[in-house]
This record gives sequence, structure tokens and C-alpha cells, in this order.
Amino acid sequence: MTLDKAETPIEKPEAEYATEVNTINRDTTLVTSNNDSDCYFEKPDDDWSDVDEKQVLKKIDWHLLPLVSVLYLLAYLDRGNIGNAKIEGLAEDLNIDGNQYNICLTVFFITYALFEVPSNMLLKKIGSQKIYIPSIMLAWGIVMVCMGVVQNYHGLLVTRLLLGVFESGLFPGLSYGLTRYYCRGELQFRQAMFYSAASIAGAFSGLLAFAIAKMNGIGGYEGWRWIFILEGLLTVAVAVLAFFIMPDYPDTVKFLTTREKEFVHWRLANDNNLKKNVNDSTTDKRHYQPDFKNFKDEDDISLKESLIRSLKDWQLYLHILVFYSIATPTYSVALSLPSVIKNMNYTSSIAQLMTIPIYVTASISSVIQAYFSDKAANRSLFIGGNLIVVIIGFAMAIAGQETDTPGVIYAGCFIAVISLYSSFSGCIIFCGNNLANSKKRAVGMAVQIGLGNFAGAFASNFYKPGGFTLGHGLSLGFAAMGVVSCIILVIGYQIINKKREQDLNNGKYDEVTDQEFFRMGDKSPYFRYTL
Repeated sequence: MTLDKAETPIEKPEAEYATEVNTINRDTTLVTSNNDSDCYFEKPDDDWSDVDEKQVLKKIDWHLLPLVSVLYLLAYLDRGNIGNAKIEGLAEDLNIDGNQYNICLTVFFITYALFEVPSNMLLKKIGSQKIYIPSIMLAWGIVMVCMGVVQNYHGLLVTRLLLGVFESGLFPGLSYGLTRYYCRGELQFRQAMFYSAASIAGAFSGLLAFAIAKMNGIGGYEGWRWIFILEGLLTVAVAVLAFFIMPDYPDTVKFLTTREKEFVHWRLANDNNLKKNVNDSTTDKRHYQPDFKNFKDEDDISLKESLIRSLKDWQLYLHILVFYSIATPTYSVALSLPSVIKNMNYTSSIAQLMTIPIYVTASISSVIQAYFSDKAANRSLFIGGNLIVVIIGFAMAIAGQETDTPGVIYAGCFIAVISLYSSFSGCIIFCGNNLANSKKRAVGMAVQIGLGNFAGAFASNFYKPGGFTLGHGLSLGFAAMGVVSCIILVIGYQIINKKREQDLNNGKYDEVTDQEFFRMGDKSPYFRYTL
């Protein structure tokens, strides 16, 4: 990869002003050190002909994606296995009714949603995913084991509450971690790679539950108890291993050379630069000669300020609605699919097994679609298209329910689940792509995921015993809301992008300083929203 060399030598700035910033001068780049990026550029030039970009990405992919995929697979397995345990006799053995069971499903999502933003802020404060992620994973693994020995409704309720607290930090933490390695146009494919683990977990959960349930009576424990105990112990074992093998952020990893670390930081700093996002006629309007000593460390933009900035963004709330439109039917189906299939006059064992092809296909589809979404540099088209298919799928399921046609119900659920999982990673990346500076991105993504995960609190009550038409209908309605939200976001982003280019051409920002541009983040006229 060869780029034009910088025309003007850049002196090393004072340490107290070191920071990571986006390119402002079309020919020069400052990428230095802070809490986010401790790799210092001794010679911050644009000549990276000695670095193989594809090889660097392969290294990152190999060391990062398999592990985060396993971690998320276990998280999804542990939160959803209560649905498998239910059809193996959990409710009967604990003497809980349908409403109490739904409350146990609901409370998980309440604590899960409430603690996601504080968790990501704590992760940002600690500054090390290598310490934080395995710690919370160890905690929820222990909770899962305890869930296997509860004796009543209140014990199950408390363990589900705690499971939500400790699992809350994983998904937003891993999502934020990916943004520390990959550029905006590379994220969805990688996000889909680890989110596809959720699809695999759906298939694996049914198969694993089918096998573990055969342990019924061993040690005096029912089969559903062994589902919680063994899957919890697996999580604990992987958490301990993760303390030793999980990569931290680029500046500290050992699998990259110093030059490759510099290159990773340079790519991220230039991910939204002027040359890539504004046409030549605009870039010729101004040629900056930044005074580097005017730049302050990004740390002067506090987490609190980043949170306030995120909450003031109108588009964040539309992104949350899109998240709702996907997460709500996803959670409702994930928790109820075995019961929906069993209701079609299949045995518990067969119902568990029939979920496998649905989730395996969803996993493959999500990765393929993410690849093409990155290639097209477009998120909304794939999200909206999938949600339309979701609407069709649930309409089929409703029709099958009303006519008592099991094949139509299964086919409708099949295509709905595939499209839901295929759109989920794009939903997260769509929001993350349009937030600038790492703190706002970390907090904003956590707000989206945190508030969006309240969807699970009421989605867990969609499907009632004896009939599932209401659940299918509500899921269809949420999908329709997502299509409308996507359309509004795209129109809004197109208008803003066009106006920013016009403002630059008209010289509106000629008197704005470089530091002010930096602090604007995604409000900078040089920032272009991803559609």
C-alpha cells in the first residue's frame, strides 16, 4: 500500500498535547499518543509502502475474531438456555406459573439494559478489555452454575437479575473494541463474524440441551439443572483462559510489530479524512497548516461530556428505534422458538433439534450479507431489506397459526430469524460508523445497545402459552417501525452531508481553528455520515 508522502516535515509535539486526531491537512497527519493510542509516531509520514495492509488485517482477524466469537457464543448461550430448560421441566420442578416465568425472563433484560452504559464507561476508565471482559465473564459463569441449584422462584429471579448485570458489559465492550482496530468500512463483516456466534449459539443450545437433558437424575439433579451447571462451568473455564490469551488494544499487543501498530493507528486517524470524504473541488478550498501545540489531549473531552453529546443527537434515538425493531423480535423468538415448534405437536427433543437448521442458516447469511455491506459501504439498504423480509416471515407465521398449518409457521419463523440475525450487526455498526471520537463512540454505542435492550423486557412477554399469533403480530409491527426509522435516517444523513459540502464550498468555516474542528467530532463539516 503506497500513499503520497507528506510535503511538510512534522515536528514531534509536546507530550502533554499528544493526541489522536483525524486528518485536517490534506497532506499531513498527526497521530500520537493518549490513553486510547499509546503508540507514538516517531516519524508520522504517509509512506507505508513497507507495510502489507492485508497481512496486518489478517493478523488482527486471527488473534481477535475467534476468541470474541467464542465469548459472545457463551454469553448468548447462557442468557437463552432458560428457554431450553423450560421445556425440560424447569417450571414444573420449581412450581412457577407462566407469569412468574415471564418475570424471570424480563428482569434479565432490565439489569442488562441498565448496566450497559455504566459498564462501557467503566471499561473506558479501566482502559483494558483484557482485564475487564474476562472478569465479568467469570462472574456470570458462576451465576449460571448457581442457577442450576436454585430451589424456587425467588432463587431463579435473583440469578437472572445478576446474570443481566454481569453480561451487560460484553456486547458493547466487544463492539467498541473492534472500533479500535478496524476502519468504518471493515467493521460490519467483523462484527457479523462474532455476532454470528449468537446464531450458532441458538443451534448449539438446542443440540447441547438435547444431549445434557439425558443426564436427568445423575447426582440427584434434573436434566434442566445440568444444562445450567455444565454451561456455566464451561463459561468459567473460558473466562480463566481469556485472562491469558485475550488481546488488549493495539498499542499493547505482541502480535503486531511497532511499525504495524503505528500503521493501525494511522489508518484509524485517516478513516474519515478530508481526501476520502470530500470531493477535490472542496478540498482545494483550504490547505491547513495545523499548529500542533494547540491540540489538547482527547481526555479533556470527558466521558460525561461524551454522554451528554450522544444524548443530544437526534439520530441516536432513531438508531435506538432501529435496534428495537430488530432486538425485540429477535429476543422474543430466541426465548420462545422451542416452545413455538413444540406447540406444532412435536416432542421436546425434536423441537430442540428443529431449531438447529434455522440458526445455522442465519449464521451463514449474516456473515455473507455483512461482507457485501462493507463492500458497498452501505448499512441502511441491508438493514431495511432484511426487515421487509422479517415482516413477510411473521405474516406467514400468523397465516400458518390461523390455518393450523405447521409447515407455514416453521417456514415463516425460518426466514424471519435469518433476516433478524443478518441485520443485527449492521444495526450496531450503522450507529458506530456515525459517531466520532472514541469516547463518544464508546458511550453512544452503549446507549444504543443499553436502551435498545429494554426491548427484551417486554419481548419476553410476547408469546403466551396456547397461541402465538399475538407474538408474531407484535414482532411484525416492530419490524415495520424499523423500516420507517431507516428511511428517516437515510434522508436526514443525505441532507446533512450535502449541506456540509455546500458550507465548505461557501467558506463558512474559514475562520474555524483546527482544535475546534477536532472537538466537533462527527459535527465537523469534514465528517460524512455513512448511509
